[in-house]
Amino acid sequence: MKNLKKRLQQGETLNGCWLNLGSPLTAEMVGMAGFDWVLIDLEHGAGSEKDALYQLQALEHTPAGVIVRVESAEPQRIHRILDMGAEGIMCPRISSPAEAQKVVSGLHYPPHGSRGVAKMVRASGFAQHFNQYYETARDTILGVVQIETVEILNHLDEVAAMDGVDVLFIGPADLSMALGIFGQFDHPRFREALRETVNAAQKAGKATGILFFNPDDYPVYHDLGIRLIACGADATFVAEGARSMARKLNAMIPNPS
Repeated sequence: MKNLKKRLQQGETLNGCWLNLGSPLTAEMVGMAGFDWVLIDLEHGAGSEKDALYQLQALEHTPAGVIVRVESAEPQRIHRILDMGAEGIMCPRISSPAEAQKVVSGLHYPPHGSRGVAKMVRASGFAQHFNQYYETARDTILGVVQIETVEILNHLDEVAAMDGVDVLFIGPADLSMALGIFGQFDHPRFREALRETVNAAQKAGKATGILFFNPDDYPVYHDLGIRLIACGADATFVAEGARSMARKLNAMIPNPS
């Protein structure tokens, strides 16, 4: 574990990015690039659960902690990824306290949750240190719920106060679309939703996160109090690098005489 939960509790700002190619090679490269954390995206990314396992293995020796976004709050999705050794789970499109509680329950073993017990899994060193993992999991596993719906804005305080919800993570594209102002991140209603989310998290002693698209916006979100910050993705890095090189080469073609 890379202590993401503890570092956030101490007030650190943690910079990260998305992994959506499903590739252990790009995951490893990004993990070695200097990010505090990376997110393996099983909601929109190209990879499967099997690919997530290979990515987790590739990231093991890098400094980056690993959060995995699962497709839903169904316990089986959460349990399988935790057993593979993920340090955190992100669940998208949480709309109610009941849904958030379902996420929390899936994160932890009884009596604090409903996670099933399996010792012969990667997270516990294939049973070599299960007892240690069991005793520390509640203090190390990061629970992240995404704020992406209009409905959840009416329950921010209740969700933030839940034991096991560690981060309220704003999904700007989905949230702005739900508000009817898609992509208008300077719109007063979107800004209000940001402030409401940060305020609810801070009152509960929790962190707030966001994914944004322009690194120049970093000070805006950091000044609001957001501390789990993501910008960019492995697909973006590859695509932008390829386009940049193609432009440079094409510009060097001599004009026909």
